[in-house]
Amino acid sequence: MSLLLISGSLRDGSTNTAMLRTAQALDPDTELFAGMGDLPHFSPDDDGDDLAAPVADLRAAVGRVDAILVCTPEYAGALPGAFKNLLEWLVGGGEAYRKPIAWINVSGPAAPSGGADAHDSLRKVVGYISMEIVEEACVRIPVARDAVGENGLVADPAIRERLAAALAALREGAARVETF
Repeated sequence: MSLLLISGSLRDGSTNTAMLRTAQALDPDTELFAGMGDLPHFSPDDDGDDLAAPVADLRAAVGRVDAILVCTPEYAGALPGAFKNLLEWLVGGGEAYRKPIAWINVSGPAAPSGGADAHDSLRKVVGYISMEIVEEACVRIPVARDAVGENGLVADPAIRERLAAALAALREGAARVETF
C-alpha cells in the first residue's frame, strides 16, 4: 500500500516536513509531495482540461497512491493558505474521492490547542472532497524544533515509534475503505 505524504508548511526547517521526511525514512513505500509552493492560485476558471503542470502533478500523485498522510501547522487559527490552495485543487478532480487520509499534529506544549482549528478546517475541507478520514491514524505527536537533526529527520526513538504506529494505523484503516 503506497502513501502520499503532504506537509502543510512551506517553511524551511519545518517540524511538519521533518516528521514526514522521517516517515519516508521509516517506510520506503511513501512519497513526499514537494510541489505545494509551485501550485498556482486556485481558480475554477483554470480547473479544466488544460491544467497547469504543478496541478497535474499533484492530481497524478494523489491518484497513484492508496492513502494520504498530512502534517500541517496552524496559521492564524486555520490551515496555512498554501496548503488550503493545494486542497482546493483537489476538489475538481476525482483523484481524492474516497481516498483514505489521516494527519499527524506535531504541535508542542506551547500550543495547548495542538492546532485544533487547523485540523477542524482540514476535516471540513476533506469532507467536501469526500475523502475517508482514518480516525485512528489522526494523532498528536509533539516534536520540538531541536528534535530535528541536521539531516532534517527526527531521531528520537519514542517519536519514531509513535510515527511508525500511526503509519501502521493508516495502512490498516485504509485497507478497510472501499474505493471506487
